[in-house]
Order: sequence, then C-alpha cells, then structure tokens
Amino acid sequence: MNTFRDFLTSKKLLLLFLFSLLVISFASVFFVNFRSRSDADEPTSEKVPTLNVLNWTSYIPSEVISDFETEYGVKVNYGTYSSNEELLAKVSSAKSGTYDLIFPSDYMVDLMSSRDLLETLDKSKLKNLDNLNPRFLSQSYDENNLVSLPFLLATSVILYDSEKISTPLTSYHDLLREDFRDNLVLLDDERITIGSFLLASGADLNSVETTALENSLAFYEKLKPNVKAFDSDSPKTFFITGEVDAGIIWNAEALLAQTERENLKIVYPSEGFALSMDNYCILKHAKNPDLAYLFIDYLLRDDVSQAIVDEYPYISPNRSVTSLPDSELETILARGTYVKNVGNDIKKFDKLWAKYK
Repeated sequence: MNTFRDFLTSKKLLLLFLFSLLVISFASVFFVNFRSRSDADEPTSEKVPTLNVLNWTSYIPSEVISDFETEYGVKVNYGTYSSNEELLAKVSSAKSGTYDLIFPSDYMVDLMSSRDLLETLDKSKLKNLDNLNPRFLSQSYDENNLVSLPFLLATSVILYDSEKISTPLTSYHDLLREDFRDNLVLLDDERITIGSFLLASGADLNSVETTALENSLAFYEKLKPNVKAFDSDSPKTFFITGEVDAGIIWNAEALLAQTERENLKIVYPSEGFALSMDNYCILKHAKNPDLAYLFIDYLLRDDVSQAIVDEYPYISPNRSVTSLPDSELETILARGTYVKNVGNDIKKFDKLWAKYK
C-alpha cells in the first residue's frame, strides 16, 4: 500500500515538474516576443539619418545645427579641426566613408581634388544655389566649382590694444618693437603665418623661392621673442583677458574681441594679408551624400547664412547677407591674396614651420 502511495506521489511530483517547465517555456517565449515588438516600436539612433561633418572650430552656431536636426528629423555628428593640414590628416587616416561633408580652404580644395578625394557636385540638388554672389564663384582653385562652393571668407588682420599702444600699427614690422616682448599671439596656421612673413619680407604670400622663405624665417627670428602663443581656435581670448596687446588673427575673431573691448583696433597690414575662402565639399565615398546636399542647401538659405555671420562675423558669399559694405569688400578683395596650392613645395613650408614651433 505504501509503495503504491509513494508511486502516486512521485507521479504527481513529476507531472507538477513538467507543468512548471511548460509554464516557464511559454513565459519565456512571450517575454522575448514582447521585447522584440517593443524594441521595434521604439526608434533607435541607428535608424535616424546621420550626417558626418568635419569643420573648423567656432564656425557654425550650435543652434543652427540643432534647428536643422529638428526640421529634418536627422542627426549631425560634428567633428572639428584647427588647420587645413589637420583636416587632410584626419580624412587621409580615416576609413573611407567616415566623413560626408568637409569645409577645406581654397588651396586645400585644389590639393584634395588633385588626390581624387572630393566628389563632383550635383548642383541640381541645391535649390538655394542662386543665393551665392557670383563674385565669389569660379575661383582659381576650382574654376568651375566642380567640387566646391564658397561657405565663408576669412582674412588675416593685425589686432592691437589702442589703450596700451599709443602709436597706431600699420605694418608687420611694427610688431618687432621691443615693448611687445612676450606680448603677441599668432595664428597656428603654417600657410597664413609664414605667408604673412613672406609679405613682410617683400615677397608674395605664396612664394616658394628659397631666398624668400629664408627671409621670412629671418623676419620671424627677429619677432620670436615677442611671441607669446600660437592659436587658431580662439586667439581672441588672449585679447579679451588682456594677456597680449597685439597679434595676427582672423578677422571674425578680431571683431568678436572688439565687442568685449572697444579699445581694440583692427588693421589690414600695408604689405598685404591673406584671404582664405572655406568651402562646402562632399567627400568621395560619402555614405550620406543626399543628407550632405540637404545640409548645404539649408546653410545657403539667407536666414541661416545671416544667423551664422551674426555669431561668427566672417565675410559671407551669400549676396543678400549683410557682412560688409560693397566698397569695403572690394578693397579687401583687391588688397588681399588667396592662399594657393604649392604642390610638392608644401614640404618647404612644413620644414620651415617646424622651426617656428
């Protein structure tokens, strides 16, 4: 009798165990299916169209980017660089397709195009193309704008504190004064800074002649005791904080510094100065070219272009955007010199730049 009861008890326990397994199995299947449906219903970052941009620091207001993301339901991955050489290094070392849209300067457009790094532009995708002033199109570095369109024009200028400097500065040679010792900031940009001292030495900003380059280095050696820092990202900060009294910086940085300290004066050097046009370019093998066109067209809108120069007051190539009176603009364009691609002679600049730093 006990044996029979034991048998029944064992059988009940077995059935209970099997039933429990069955319940757990059904619950697991239900949970997995529920999670799968829930995950499918929720958008993920991978499903949001994403544009990968590489641009200069302090160039597009964050609000402009966020407004673009909101308006079109996309995401912008925004990386930065401080010089054209850094841009080239990042693009060259990155896996193909890492970046979609870049903003190289004039000579770098020429160089990158010669290396087949840039996509031929389909201008039919840009409904706001006519907003550009023809004055800034078809430049020597891309005569038919096959691979580039102008974004913003920068110029190099001398900025100085008129409260501390009684005699107005007009020339690069004025920066050699002994009272400027450890008191100047220069752009951390080899083509612009070496080019400035080529001009100071009486040569062309793009000269590759050995004697001209040696003379530019000799000028810098005289200036060197006066140099406190090299900075292309935010040289205005040195003026706002009063760390320097003078320097060679970008025009927009100088204008922004003036808003903080009205005693700062901007000078276009008598020997000449650099013009640097930065451009929209789509990289070959970009993963999101259509999104790149969408962003370019968005930035070409007059209201967006105006918002950009309101915060970063460079010279806009958009015809209706207020930046400078026409007469002043023409004077600047006539006196300034665009930086040009010097081909293999860039090695001379690289070698010389190492002696600056």
